[in-house]
Amino acid sequence: MASNPFRPGFGNSPAILAGRDDFIEQFAEALDDGPGSLGRATLYTGARGTGKTVMLNEVADIARQRGWLTIDETASPGFVSRLVVQHLPALLSGLDPKARRLKLTSVSGPMGIGGLSWDASDTHVVAAGLRNQMELACDLLATAGSGLLVTLDEVHGTQAGELRDFFSTIQHLFRNDRNIAVAAAGLPSAISSLLNDDVLTFLRRADRHTLGPVGLGEVVRVMSATVESAGRTIDHDACRLAAAATGGYPFLIQLVGYQIWRQHPDAAEITGDDVDKGVPAALRRMGSLVHEPALADLSNVDRTFLSAMARDRQPSRIADIAERMGVDLAYTSVYRQRLIDAQMVEPAGRGLLAFTLPYMADYLRSNTALHAQLGTSSEGFTTPAVTKRAESPVDPTARRAE
Repeated sequence: MASNPFRPGFGNSPAILAGRDDFIEQFAEALDDGPGSLGRATLYTGARGTGKTVMLNEVADIARQRGWLTIDETASPGFVSRLVVQHLPALLSGLDPKARRLKLTSVSGPMGIGGLSWDASDTHVVAAGLRNQMELACDLLATAGSGLLVTLDEVHGTQAGELRDFFSTIQHLFRNDRNIAVAAAGLPSAISSLLNDDVLTFLRRADRHTLGPVGLGEVVRVMSATVESAGRTIDHDACRLAAAATGGYPFLIQLVGYQIWRQHPDAAEITGDDVDKGVPAALRRMGSLVHEPALADLSNVDRTFLSAMARDRQPSRIADIAERMGVDLAYTSVYRQRLIDAQMVEPAGRGLLAFTLPYMADYLRSNTALHAQLGTSSEGFTTPAVTKRAESPVDPTARRAE
C-alpha cells in the first residue's frame, strides 16, 4: 500500500505546491538581482490555511539551492534572544571555526619555564549583539559569494518590541548593501497593525503578497498529479468534484486529498464514491482545525456580526446585518472593516459581504451558540451539499456566495 501523498498538517510543504509559482519566481529573482531588490524583504499574509508557512519553506529552499544559509524562526517571545544566543553563534562557528582568542590559563614547570598555556582573548571585548553578529555573518558569507536569509513565521503585534529590534537591524544591513534577505509571514490583522507602527516604517516598503484561493483548474491539476506521483489514479470527474469542494483553499486541498485517498488506499483508482465519503470527513476536520481557531481570534461582536451574516445563503447586505444585530450602519461599518482586515469577509458588490474562508457560513449555522460560547464541539457539524455544488464547479478565485 502506497503512503498517502497529501499532507494536511499545518506548515508541512505539500508534495506539489498549487498556484504559488509567481510568488516563488519573484523571490528567486530578488536573490539573483542582488542588494536593493524589492523582494529581499517580503511579507506573506493571508487567512489561516492559505499556505503562509509553506511559502516560507519554499523560499528557504530557493535560497539554499543558491548556496545561501538560512535561519528559520517564529516570532514568539524571545526570538531575538534565540537569534543572538543560538542561531547566529552556531552559524558563525561553522563559517569561521578557527576564530579563537589567546588567554593565559595555566603555568607549569620550574618558574613556569616551558609550561605556559594560552587561550584566546582580546583586550577590548565587544559584546555579541544582533547587529554585529549579522554583520559578521554577512561579511563571511560574502567572501564565498553567498548570503543569509532569515524567515520569520507567525509575526504578531504582541511582539512589536522585538520586531522593532529585528527589522531595525535588517534595515541597517540593507542600507550597507549586505547580502541578506528576510521573509516573514502573519495573519492580515497582525501585519496591518505592524505596518501602522511608526517605528516599523521599513516594513511598509517590503514586498507584500496576500495568499488567497487557487483557481479550480490548478487545483484539479495538482490533485491529479499528487495522486499519480504516489502510484494511483483518480477518475477525472471525481477529481473535479473533489477540487470544487476545496474552494481553492490550500489547506483544504490537502485535507480533502488526504481523506479521499484513505477511503480505499489499496485500490488502484480513487473514485466518485471515495470523494462522496472523503469530502464530508474533510469538512468536519476543517471546522475544528480552521473555523474554530479563526473565530477564537475575534471579539464577541465580531462573532455576532459573522453569525448574522451566516443566515444568508448568498452574499449578505450590510443593512440586513445591522438590522439583525440591532445597531446602526455606522456601528456596523466599524466591524465590517475589522473583519475585512482580518480576511474573514470580503466585499462582494455594493453594500454586500461574503465569507472569505470556505464553509464558514455552514459552520456557523450548525454551531449557533459559538459566538456566545467558544469551544463548542464541532462534532455536530452539518456537511454542506458539496456534491450538488460540484456538478457545476465555479472558479474559486471568483467572489464566493456562502
